[in-house]
Amino acid sequence: MRADRLLALLLLLQNRGRMTATALAAELEVSVRTVYRDIEALGASGVPVRTDRGPDGGYRLMDGYRTRLTGLTDAEAGALFLAGAPGPARDLGLGAVLATAQLKVQAALPAELAERTRRIQDRFHLDAPAWFRDADPVAHLAPIARAVWEQRVLRAHYRRWRGEVHRELRPLGIVLKGGIWYLVASVDEAVRTYRIARFLAVDLTDEAFVRPAGFDLAAYWAESSRRLEAALHQDTARLRISPQARRLLPMLYGAVGRRALEDAGEPDADGWTVVEMPVEGPAVAVGDLLRLGAEAEVLGPPALRRAVAEAVAVLAGRYGAAPGTRE
Repeated sequence: MRADRLLALLLLLQNRGRMTATALAAELEVSVRTVYRDIEALGASGVPVRTDRGPDGGYRLMDGYRTRLTGLTDAEAGALFLAGAPGPARDLGLGAVLATAQLKVQAALPAELAERTRRIQDRFHLDAPAWFRDADPVAHLAPIARAVWEQRVLRAHYRRWRGEVHRELRPLGIVLKGGIWYLVASVDEAVRTYRIARFLAVDLTDEAFVRPAGFDLAAYWAESSRRLEAALHQDTARLRISPQARRLLPMLYGAVGRRALEDAGEPDADGWTVVEMPVEGPAVAVGDLLRLGAEAEVLGPPALRRAVAEAVAVLAGRYGAAPGTRE
């Protein structure tokens, strides 16, 4: 790894000019003492590194010196597809590889294009996880990713809702959705999806496997997501919603809420609108619909309207009593 770090240090000096030891240490995620040693190693290998002393000092390459060591390795080229998502790259164990690949690309670009890439990095940032939710712990993501890449069988200890299981998996791909990592794998002649944070242990075996001919990860994920949505949305609620609820529907229910508004009827004299929206089973649907508070009325189905009315009655009784008492 030190050779990769020395190359990254060389490319940083080439791309950015004079840099202090502190700035280099921050970029390379090492100590300042390590930077001092690496600078000495570069000099000993014949790289003309100059030291400028004083408040505005730092390290720089001799004027006119440029390295031609800008060819990408296989790992660096593969990491470039994550260039807009440094967090996921780190999760996959590719953070340092991605940084080196980006430096090589910058070093190979003409000056005006290199400056443009730097401006883009300064002005645009992609943050995959959803708001107000900690990222999943993914301690086993790196070996799982290796199993996917090398097409090796994975023995896994996995935590399901109904208990823990041991599985022998043939990993086919990894998906990052809303800040959550998923593994798509073949098991018992079927393709299934596993949330990577729920793996308790994984063992990367030496056994290779052959990917199913024609397997398309993106197509599988799209179809799997459609099936999941259809399975979750067991019923359709008919709602009468206020103008405020019209604004809340996309925020609270995402694509489902937006589609409901697209098919909504005309507002009545009070500005309220009737919409139909897919919902999960009664236990989940009641809680979801109560998020709209007094800005919505459930018109049907009758069983769902009764369930919401019962929940509202319980709340009314609870808040009508003295704090801390039960009825």
